[in-house]
Amino acid sequence: QVQLVESGGGLGQAGGSLGLSCVASGQTFRSYTVAWFRQAPGKEREFVAAIRWNGITYYPDSVKGRVTISRDNAKMTVNLQMNRMEPEDTAVYYCAASSTIILSRLRSPDAYDSWGQGTQITVSS
Repeated sequence: QVQLVESGGGLGQAGGSLGLSCVASGQTFRSYTVAWFRQAPGKEREFVAAIRWNGITYYPDSVKGRVTISRDNAKMTVNLQMNRMEPEDTAVYYCAASSTIILSRLRSPDAYDSWGQGTQITVSS
């Protein structure tokens, strides 16, 4: 497992942009799949984006075109850029990682064994 720390959350406005970072430590995570999930009050944790060791990215339709995930293995960092934000994007955002991901489960929180503490994004209308 790796240790993950998210940063970059905060308050944004509808139509604006925010960026999140997830920094890993403890082990090399070059081979890890890293994902972002979010959880709004009273809702289940929701898949936002994932990036595999080879740079292939995955997005749900709900954010596709507005969200970009990227990684810098040298800095052990995965970034999430959110554009054209909507109030519905308000949630706690979590970074997650797995070294043994099964692609069919890549969008499931249960597939990941390392999690950050989460960072809040609040989007005002």
